[in-house]
Amino acid sequence: MKTQIFNMAMLSIALNFLTACGGSDDTVNNPDPAGEIGDVENIQIFPESHPLNKDISNSPVDANSDLIINNIGTNKGLFPDFGSGEWEGSPIGIPYVSVDGSQPKVPIAFRANNYDGNYGNESDQGPFPIPLNAPIEGNGAGDSHIISIDVENGMLYELYNASQVGDGFEASSAAVFDLNKVAFRTDGWTSADAAGLPIFPLLVRYPEIEKGVIDHPIRFTISRSKIYEGYVHPARHLVSGNTGDELMPFGGRLRLKADFDISGFSKTNQIILKAMKTYGLMLADVGSDMFITGAPHEKWDNDDLKKLKQVTLDNFEVIELGDITLKN
Repeated sequence: MKTQIFNMAMLSIALNFLTACGGSDDTVNNPDPAGEIGDVENIQIFPESHPLNKDISNSPVDANSDLIINNIGTNKGLFPDFGSGEWEGSPIGIPYVSVDGSQPKVPIAFRANNYDGNYGNESDQGPFPIPLNAPIEGNGAGDSHIISIDVENGMLYELYNASQVGDGFEASSAAVFDLNKVAFRTDGWTSADAAGLPIFPLLVRYPEIEKGVIDHPIRFTISRSKIYEGYVHPARHLVSGNTGDELMPFGGRLRLKADFDISGFSKTNQIILKAMKTYGLMLADVGSDMFITGAPHEKWDNDDLKKLKQVTLDNFEVIELGDITLKN
């Protein structure tokens, strides 16, 4: 599931785009023009005891850290897969919308299409409170995630490979997360992400920059050949592949080394890099190496974000993985 990887041509185009694109002159379709998205940052996103809220700055380094880092590529730089403006006609990143308890619930139908299969048997069933005009990642191209957060009730709804049809949505998979509880998906189930993790809590979001702190791990991807066929808590799902000490399982975390000097970066990038030291990067899906995921926003400065590419993987370490679940 979700095994599509950018080919080299597309990767080159994307790299060149963010290199050339500046934030100040671009515009983006605001997925929530009423400004309610900021309300999401004012609610508790999972209890403090949830593993996605765990400070890992003092966690031990995994015994295979060097092997894993070398296998991914020590010279690989971070790639911010989010920003302002548009790329090929759609906002850059995974958008989301916030709603309240009055939002009508609409039906969700599960199906396969030419992009991916039907994972309805591993999905939460609808109806979901998602506006029919909710933004779709890539405007319906690629992974086509849809994310809706009920800020009044603290509930998160996520769809993968989704499209708006009739009075509801069609999708390959769907997941619901109660942001008020420490709870996880059924062991072996996917979500809207290959690892069975929630997407929204792992996104870099501009309102967090305005608050001055990112208090959670950041979602990232690597190519399938570098992923262990297994997963570690709190991930719940694996993809087929190989096992080996040099491979990283879903749910594994990278931590930016404490002595990495971030003083030369902008205030915005310092906030992002501090989060990598405190909460790390969490492997959540198959994709291009070291792509970190965020939400689109008109205030992102793309020229500034691209400076994160200077931060290479040799400045990271793998924190202790613990037990790896080998089969779904």
